[in-house]
Amino acid sequence: MMKQGLKHTSTLVVTEERTAMALGSGDMPVLATPAMMALMENAAMMAVADELPEGSTTVGGQIASTHLAPTPIGAEVTATAVLEKVEGRKLFFHVEARQGDTLIGEGEHLRFVVERERFLARLSR
Repeated sequence: MMKQGLKHTSTLVVTEERTAMALGSGDMPVLATPAMMALMENAAMMAVADELPEGSTTVGGQIASTHLAPTPIGAEVTATAVLEKVEGRKLFFHVEARQGDTLIGEGEHLRFVVERERFLARLSR
């Protein structure tokens, strides 16, 4: 059984491919909001990965986040996810992203525990 407090930090370096210009979410050469949110989701996925039953994974269901500050190309960004609540298959996380000591985004993320094969079988229907 998963417990509150599970935590993971994921890291990326801002590259041209992760900018708002490249992802189409803006026209500035700074970290794109979708890239920041993907890093947050990765941290949440990794926070619980070792606790899942054999054959299971998690999928994102919802994410709400602020994006508070721009991050330039070449900067390192960390995203940390902390499991706050478990309700059956639902996993609720607090997520935040930082460039050094500066908070650049934070929010809440919901993931669902799913059986990998059963989930993928739904795609072929």
